[in-house]
Amino acid sequence: MEDSILKIDDLKKRYGKDTVLNGITLSVSEGEVLVILGPSGCGKSTLLRCLNGLETIEGGSVRFKDEIVNDENGVSSDITELRQKIGMVFQNYELFPHLTVFQNVMLAPTTVCGRDKKEVEKEALTLLEKVGLSEKKDFYPSKLSGGQKQRVAIVRALIMHPEVLLFDEVTAALDPEMVREVLEVMLSLAEQGKTMVIVTHEMAFARAVADKVILLDGGVIVEEADPETFFTHPKSERAKAFLEGFSYERVKGKKSIKKGA
Repeated sequence: MEDSILKIDDLKKRYGKDTVLNGITLSVSEGEVLVILGPSGCGKSTLLRCLNGLETIEGGSVRFKDEIVNDENGVSSDITELRQKIGMVFQNYELFPHLTVFQNVMLAPTTVCGRDKKEVEKEALTLLEKVGLSEKKDFYPSKLSGGQKQRVAIVRALIMHPEVLLFDEVTAALDPEMVREVLEVMLSLAEQGKTMVIVTHEMAFARAVADKVILLDGGVIVEEADPETFFTHPKSERAKAFLEGFSYERVKGKKSIKKGA
């Protein structure tokens, strides 16, 4: 994991007079899973949106490899192309209600990228099968559970062949029994070596999937460490306070979901 695919340097984001992100600097290596933790309202989702050029920034820069995605001059003029390389999965699915599962997955690669329809159809069926949804391909989103909708959203992102995947609290709106089916898909992607940046409140999942964890609070990174160090020997008082009350099982050998708080 030596090559940085995503670089964030001194990023600053304000809404009016309120500073939401104040000098964020970090990098994500190819094949790395970065998990962003922090209390509600600390800027986690805003940071993800800045990485994808969905929010403008007031200072610093976001680079994908050697390309500027976002800086104080605005988002890149090539942002549509860059978003194909930096895919994002949202908390609220963002599926088109008037399209079937298959049509939702097919839309972007055929209309935005102009890829061969037969090739995309084959890949779409393969991906839907991998997440256990091949039998739901002709269903409309209204006929799916929350967990199924989120798995469709993940497939829709994957079929664009992104080099980085951003996940914005994708289980936050799900019932507890639906959370695991989505997390299992994400764990599988991690095992495949996908580069991911994940915002989550699922502590046990974070520890299982992460290569690196950052704790965001007050618009700054207050702690950055590997997951074992972060969850067992946090250095900052803020991290200790954040983790207080949670319990974890040690994860060894392979990534797996363990019972947490």
